[in-house]
Amino acid sequence: MLSASDLAGRLAQHAEAVCRHYLSAGRRAGNYWLVGDVGNNQGRSLYVHLVGPRAGRWTDAATGQFGDLLDLVRETRGLVDFRDVAEEAHHFLSLPRPEPVSSRTTDAHNSPPVERPTAERARRLFRMTQPLAGTLADSYLRERGILRGSRHAALRFHPSCYYRDLVTGRTTSYPALIAAVTDAAGAITGIHRTYLSSALGPNGVGKAKLDDPRRALGGLLGNAVRFRFPVNASVTVLAAGEGLETMLLLSHVLPGLPIAAALTANHLAAFRFPPGCQRIYIAADADAAGRHGIEGLSRRAQECGILPLVMSPELGDFNEDLRWLGPDQMTASLRLQLTPEDAVTFLP
Repeated sequence: MLSASDLAGRLAQHAEAVCRHYLSAGRRAGNYWLVGDVGNNQGRSLYVHLVGPRAGRWTDAATGQFGDLLDLVRETRGLVDFRDVAEEAHHFLSLPRPEPVSSRTTDAHNSPPVERPTAERARRLFRMTQPLAGTLADSYLRERGILRGSRHAALRFHPSCYYRDLVTGRTTSYPALIAAVTDAAGAITGIHRTYLSSALGPNGVGKAKLDDPRRALGGLLGNAVRFRFPVNASVTVLAAGEGLETMLLLSHVLPGLPIAAALTANHLAAFRFPPGCQRIYIAADADAAGRHGIEGLSRRAQECGILPLVMSPELGDFNEDLRWLGPDQMTASLRLQLTPEDAVTFLP
């Protein structure tokens, strides 16, 4: 019988097949398999790396659980004894493998497209975009109370952005809001796409009716979509959070404050602090994954001698605060959560 590490390595070679078998309620999103938890419930808290050196490694952002695919087999099947886990893994590895979708969708000459590094592909896509002002993406943001989106160089518009269904392999295109993900030096490492509906209905512009209308490409880990970060200068105070639109709203209410949108709770927890950082305001997200991101970033900040301060909305989220309470009451609420020095500096 194979050792535990050998079994985990064999399973990792078929990571997507393992996920489809044991976590059938989930789905593939880029290089990850997303599902609710090890109980195979729907959701996005648990993610499994499908490719690269971390293939087979998984983390549940809501509970903090993590492990390899052997651990995943144990958890999903409720097994305790290693002999039973190993027997289950051997049984899975003996099953016939379905042909991968990618191999069924190559051209007649069986020559798959040349794969560029994801960061290069992200930069290339960003170069193909156009300014945000007056576009469908600008209208989308304005309807959500974000009136100055076109002032941010990180935001652009693509009128017909490529979209591939990760299950069927079919491709189509949609208009999209494009956001540049950058590192501390300002170099683009990735992009974030919000696919939009081109049909103006009674509810205005909305996200495209897709299973995953938001997608990221490139290097997100440690990086973020940045607003008002000075080039080649230290940043002593900033705000960071998950969602792009949440952080854009805070950018609107807190003019002058550097803002970073890490895009997910896990990437928020791993955000790299800029040189000279002394205080970081962390925008709260009420769900379990959001709390995980806040706790992770707060812990790392304290280890680096940086003061973490959590900013919380009065209602469900900052978008609701702006829509239902109005900018004046939202500003008053934020004023109480800032240090006196920062309230004078960054609030109108």
